[in-house]
Order: sequence, then structure tokens, then C-alpha cells
Amino acid sequence: MYLHLGQDTLVKTSQVIGIFDVDNTTISRHTRDFLARAEKNGRVVSVTADLPKTFVVCGRGRGDFTVYLSQISSSTLRKRTGYIENISNL
Repeated sequence: MYLHLGQDTLVKTSQVIGIFDVDNTTISRHTRDFLARAEKNGRVVSVTADLPKTFVVCGRGRGDFTVYLSQISSSTLRKRTGYIENISNL
């Protein structure tokens, strides 16, 4: 199955490591550092001309990952995967 991230960009759902809301997660210095290193190493792909709402980390294992910046909300992308985790039950 594939996940549509916007602007003709599709990724395999089996390669999705995480879907993250930009506003909520970039508060952490660790997240900002991760995104900065990914950008420096050429691992960031922007699929939006606007400010991103979400970043999606995809990979095939052992350091091979790509970060996609999308204008689609994280909740919409999670719904599109067909897998919705209820965090309140954890």
C-alpha cells in the first residue's frame, strides 16, 4: 500500500517510520537537531511550496532514511495509512 504525501509524492506504507506534526515536535531541541542533520546530509525532500504541517520519516533500515515535509496534516496522513493508534490507551 502507498501513502500520498502531496504533489505527486507516494511512499510505501511499509517504509513509514513515523508521522510527526511540525508544530508539536519541533519544540524539542533533539527533533530540531535531527531535522538539521537530515537537511545537511541531503535527506530532506519537501513536497510543499507552503510551510509544512507534517514531516514523515521513511526508511528501509540501518540509517537509510528520508524525511518528507508535507502540507497535509499528520492526522490526515495517519488516517490514510489505515492504521490509527489511540495514544490515550497507552
